[in-house]
Amino acid sequence: MGVMGKDAVQDDFPSFALPVDTEHKATIMRPWYFARPHMPAFHLSWLAFFAAFVSTFAPAALLPVIRDNIDLTKTDLGNAGIAAVCGAIAARVAMGNFVDTYGPRFGIGLCIGLTAPAVYCIALCTNAAGFIISRLFIGFSLATFVACQFWCTSMFNTKVVGTANALAAGWGNMGGGFTHFLMPLVFDGIKASSSPAFQAWRWAFFVPASFQVLLTICIMAFTQDMPDGNYAALKKSSAMRKSSAWGTWKAAITNYRTWVMTLTYGYCFGVELTVDNVLPQYMYDNFHLDLHIAGLLAAIFGMMNLFSRPSGGYISDLVARKWGMRGRLWAMWIIQSLGGLFCLLLGLTSGSLGATMAILVIFSIFCQQSCGLSFGIVPFISKRSTGLVSGFVGSGGNVGGAVTQALFFTYLPISTAQGFLWMGVMTMGITLLYLTMYFPMWGGCFAAAKEGVSEEDYYLAEWTPEERAEGLHSASIKFAYESRSQRGWVKQAALNESKEAAAAGAINDSVKSINV
Repeated sequence: MGVMGKDAVQDDFPSFALPVDTEHKATIMRPWYFARPHMPAFHLSWLAFFAAFVSTFAPAALLPVIRDNIDLTKTDLGNAGIAAVCGAIAARVAMGNFVDTYGPRFGIGLCIGLTAPAVYCIALCTNAAGFIISRLFIGFSLATFVACQFWCTSMFNTKVVGTANALAAGWGNMGGGFTHFLMPLVFDGIKASSSPAFQAWRWAFFVPASFQVLLTICIMAFTQDMPDGNYAALKKSSAMRKSSAWGTWKAAITNYRTWVMTLTYGYCFGVELTVDNVLPQYMYDNFHLDLHIAGLLAAIFGMMNLFSRPSGGYISDLVARKWGMRGRLWAMWIIQSLGGLFCLLLGLTSGSLGATMAILVIFSIFCQQSCGLSFGIVPFISKRSTGLVSGFVGSGGNVGGAVTQALFFTYLPISTAQGFLWMGVMTMGITLLYLTMYFPMWGGCFAAAKEGVSEEDYYLAEWTPEERAEGLHSASIKFAYESRSQRGWVKQAALNESKEAAAAGAINDSVKSINV
């Protein structure tokens, strides 16, 4: 990741419409604001991720029509669903490295711009192979998530970064539900204009593809990478200096917290991807609904992201105010475990549409809240390799989606309802890994912080003495200072009491010495 040089002159940077911290990150999160540079980055990042979700799951919304038109089998449909989420696995890791080097603006703009042709081309599919390949390439667009989260982390202070990340990702994820509502409507509208069904579904894909093209233009024209400017300009002015690529990779891959979050994210976001893939067809086949009603009911799961994932980020920030990072970890484990429990219950209600919908709503809230809670923790794992860590964790979501789709909804000889049940069991088991998370300066679920270890000790350990001598660690120093908020006021109050007691003791000793 590029770093701010030690000789950067802060007074040369412009003033900001929003209150900012020492890194010029906004200290408030107001979604209804549009002040530059923070809010355009926020709004266009979530819209880009929203577009990626709409395009990725648009085929799932029209599967009952597409499968009959090009003769897809259950295995073909399962493989296409796996391809859709597998496409982003390597792409998300690559995106993490890309945004660390070139910035989130280029990362997110190029991603949705270069995948738009694949959305157009799915209209040309005439067999299973073409359909699967198209879904694979469209799935690359989900790598926008990494740039989205990196961008929000770059623009918002540590006290509100959980909320900012969750809002952007949640509203983006909402595209997975919106597409189940949108695509049947577009299909019906085109079909009503005297186009046969086998042509109507093909023309429908021009809507999400064109939206991606429009967003690409807006992102490149109206946003910037960082509060102080674009990567290229900052590097040219020496305000940002490039650090060792190996050092950035090492900071990410040698930190075990990266891998814990990568695995566990596969069973909140990965589960969400799988449900987005299988739910419309499940509603259509299991309850014998027409395409429009099945899509409308399936859309509820994804549309809950309007508030459920953002509420997860808000909960993460809220508990951190009192209990710091330990509060974030406990909230993460409890809520994701509840998500797994209600996924299990969803598999037990296949005989009743009413019960299924009630459980589905509760399941969606916990599942999506846990996604928001995850990225209330991820920004604190590493300052040096923020993008790469986000990339690994994001790709873990897609790996989890591919694994659960393959295991429970494609290759095992079980029903879709049984698939939901066992996916819930697996989620609760994997979620136990959160109990191993530990930050030496803040503690973990069951262990207190290590005495004498500070935020500076943790984040500066990612830099060699030679790099520190060059001043490449200056951004980490600022971030460490801002991250003291993760101590929580309970711990901070205890520290203040101990300092006061020490000061009082020193005064008493001084008085005694004077009396003597």
